[in-house]
Amino acid sequence: MKTSIFISALLATTFSFANSNYTTANPKKNTKTEKPITAEKTKIQVALLLDTSSSMDGLIDQAKSRLWNIVNTLTTLKYDGKTPDIEIALYEYGNDGLSKQSNYIRQIAPLSTDLDLISEKLFSLSTNGGNEYCGAVIQDATKQLKWAKDNNNMKLIYIAGNEEFNQGGINYKEAISNALKNDIYVNTIYCGDKTQGINELWKDGADYGKGKYFNIDSNQTVRYIVTPYDVEITKCNEKINKTYIGYGSKGSEKKMNQEMQDKNAQKVSASNYAERAVSKSKAVYKNDSWDLVDKVKDDATAISKIKKEELPAELRNKSTAELKVIVAQKTKERENIQKEIGELAKKRQEYIDTEAKKTKKQDDLGNAINTSIVAFAKVKGYTVEK
Repeated sequence: MKTSIFISALLATTFSFANSNYTTANPKKNTKTEKPITAEKTKIQVALLLDTSSSMDGLIDQAKSRLWNIVNTLTTLKYDGKTPDIEIALYEYGNDGLSKQSNYIRQIAPLSTDLDLISEKLFSLSTNGGNEYCGAVIQDATKQLKWAKDNNNMKLIYIAGNEEFNQGGINYKEAISNALKNDIYVNTIYCGDKTQGINELWKDGADYGKGKYFNIDSNQTVRYIVTPYDVEITKCNEKINKTYIGYGSKGSEKKMNQEMQDKNAQKVSASNYAERAVSKSKAVYKNDSWDLVDKVKDDATAISKIKKEELPAELRNKSTAELKVIVAQKTKERENIQKEIGELAKKRQEYIDTEAKKTKKQDDLGNAINTSIVAFAKVKGYTVEK
C-alpha cells in the first residue's frame, strides 16, 4: 500500500473548467417551455467516496479539516437568485474491517442536509488494511443514493484513494456510465504521484466520468491563515448555540452533537472552528428535525402541533402563546447573530484572500473541490455571490 497520499494536493492544477471536460455536461438550465420547472428546491449534491485503507490517514484528516470550508464555498452558489439545498453523502471503501460481501464498502451517510451528522461520521472514521474497488463504490453511490431528477441540480462524485483504479469485479467504466446516465459527474483524486495516478487509470476514470482528475500528497497538513476576526466569530458561535431549542425524541441528543462537532472542529484548528461558525450562520445549516426555531420557519403551525412531552423540561409548563413568544425571541436573536457572523465572515475572507496572494497557494482538498464545484456550477447556469 502506498504511503504518500493526501487529499490536500487535490487542487493540483490551475485550470479553467469552462474549457475542460465539464463543458460537456448538461449546460445551463432546462429551457423547455412545455414542461414547467418543478417546485422542488434546487439541490447541490456531493458524494465523497473515501479510501480508508491503512495508508489513508492523511486523506481522512484532510476531509475533517476542509468540510466546513467546502460547505462555505457551496453557500456562495445561487440558482435563479436562490440558495440551493446542499446535500453531502459519505462512503468509505478499501477497509479490511468491512465485509468482503460488500466489496469492503460502507455507506457512512446518505445524501443529507444534516451537516452535523456528516461531521460526526467523518470524525468517527479509522483506517485498516486495503482492497480498493473503485468501480464497486461508484456503482453503490450511484444506485443507493437518492439523487435529484431535475437538470438544474448539480450532482457530483469525488472518489479519493490510491492503488489501481480498475481493481475488483465491477468495471469502473460501466459504473461511471451508469452515473452519467443520471447526470452524475465523477471526479477522481489520486493520493500520490500524478503520473502514477494516470498510469493506474485514475485520470481515465475522471475523463470517462466527464469530471476532473487531481493528484494530492496526503503527508502534508492544511495550512490555515489566522485572521483578526476569528475570535469574534467563535464568540458569536457560542451565543448562537443558545438559540437552539431541542424538541422531539432526538432533540437533546442532536443539540449535544452540535456542541460535539464544535469541539471536533476546534480540535483541528481555531481557524477551522471559525469556518464551522460561519457555516452555522448560513441558510443551508438547518435543523428543523430537532430545533424548534428552524421547525417554525418551515411550518408556522408547528408550536400548536407539538406535544408537551416533546419539549425540553423547562418549557413543558409553557402555554402555546408563551412558546410562540419564546421562539420568536430566539429567532430574532439568532438572525442578529447570523448577521453579525456574516459581516465578520466577509471581512475574514477578504483578509484571507489578501494574505493568500503573498504565498504560494496550497493544493489541498478544500481548494480542489471548491474550485471544481464553482467552475462546474457556472457551466450549469449558477452564479457565485460572495
